[in-house]
Amino acid sequence: MKLTKALLAVAALAITVLPLIAAATDIVCALGTETAAYKESQDEKPRDMTNIIRRVDDAFRPFCLPKCPQAAMLRNATAPNLMMLSTVEGAKLVYSPQFFAAVYGKYGEGGLFALMAHVYGHAIDETTPSHWIPSNWNRELRADAWAGCAVAKTGLSANDLAAAFGAMSAYPPPSQAVWSRRVPSVRLGFTHCGGEAVKFDAALGGIKSK
Repeated sequence: MKLTKALLAVAALAITVLPLIAAATDIVCALGTETAAYKESQDEKPRDMTNIIRRVDDAFRPFCLPKCPQAAMLRNATAPNLMMLSTVEGAKLVYSPQFFAAVYGKYGEGGLFALMAHVYGHAIDETTPSHWIPSNWNRELRADAWAGCAVAKTGLSANDLAAAFGAMSAYPPPSQAVWSRRVPSVRLGFTHCGGEAVKFDAALGGIKSK
């Protein structure tokens, strides 16, 4: 299923907590490999993450005309870390609470923000003009560019900026696992959306390329 159709099927504002929705049809992006273990019947409404959801929403809102694409936010212990699915009735982001706890423990809110911005970046890229992103980039690199943009817009501190990129490096989509190949797309998004190149480069200083 094309993601755009799924996004148009849900009526809510941006990344909003919605009622549980129908069976998944396509995995658009997953930051883990155990996709076969995912059991949709265990989807739950989030008990946490409200602050992160709001920050991602706020970062992308200036680009969304007339409004941001729609996706349900759900938690599920069987989810492969964090993923976006295109379903019959709409799109949804599903995260593993144990994964988010581990990311938060090592990278804090900056890391969680960047990972969520990447996954939601797929939805933004489907619905928002992006002439500044090279047309020959694959969808993971395009989502990385949008994530870099969101990170710039949220104004993270130097420490949180390093944590954001550290988390993106540590938890890549399997189809685009080499961090050094992703850096140019993240950097483009960051600088295009007002981030300073010198701050980006400084934040990368402590990240080892895979």
